Amino acid sequence: MKKSNIIALGALTAAFIGLALWSLSADSDILQSYKQLPKWGISMIGVVFLLMLFIPNIIWSKKQPAGYEESAKRENKVLLALERSGEALVSVLVLTDRRLDRFALSPRLGCLILALVLMILYELYWINYFRSSRTLADMYSDYCGFPLAGASLPVFAVFLLGVYACNAFLIAASIILGIGHIGIHLMHKKEL
Repeated sequence: MKKSNIIALGALTAAFIGLALWSLSADSDILQSYKQLPKWGISMIGVVFLLMLFIPNIIWSKKQPAGYEESAKRENKVLLALERSGEALVSVLVLTDRRLDRFALSPRLGCLILALVLMILYELYWINYFRSSRTLADMYSDYCGFPLAGASLPVFAVFLLGVYACNAFLIAASIILGIGHIGIHLMHKKEL
C-alpha cells in the first residue's frame, strides 16, 4: 500500500475515532438512539447524497472505459449480489430516514460534515476520471490517497451517514455495499 493511501485512511480513521469518542463522552444516551426506529419520510440530505452518487454514474454509463464490458462478465457473482443488494438497501434507507435531516450541534454533526467532504472528494474523483483518457486504470485509480476512490469514498460516506443518523440498518447496508462494491473494484484492479 502506498504511503499516501496509509495517510488518507489513517486520517479518516483518526477523525472517525475522535468523533466517536467525543460523541460517547458528550451524549450518554447515544446507544439508546440506535435502538429507535428511523423517522420515515423523504430525507433531503438523502436526496442530495443520492444525486451526488447517481449523476456521475449515469454519465459514466455513457462513457465507459474500453474493455469494461469484458471485465464485468468475469465479476464474482457473490460480490455482485452483495453490491446490488447493498445499493438497493442504501438507496431506500438514505432516502427515507428523516433523522438525516436533523441539525443539532453535537459531535455527530462531525460525521455528517466528514461524509459530505468524502462525497465532494468523490465528485472530484469523477471529474478527474472524465478529464483523463478514461481507461480501466484511470477508473480504478487512487484519489487524494484513497485507494479505489470510486468505490471506497461513497461507501465510507454512507457509513458515516448511518452513524450520524444512529441508523444501525444503514450502517449494516453500507457494510454489505462495501464488501460487494470495493471487492469487485479490487478484483478489476488486480486484473490490470
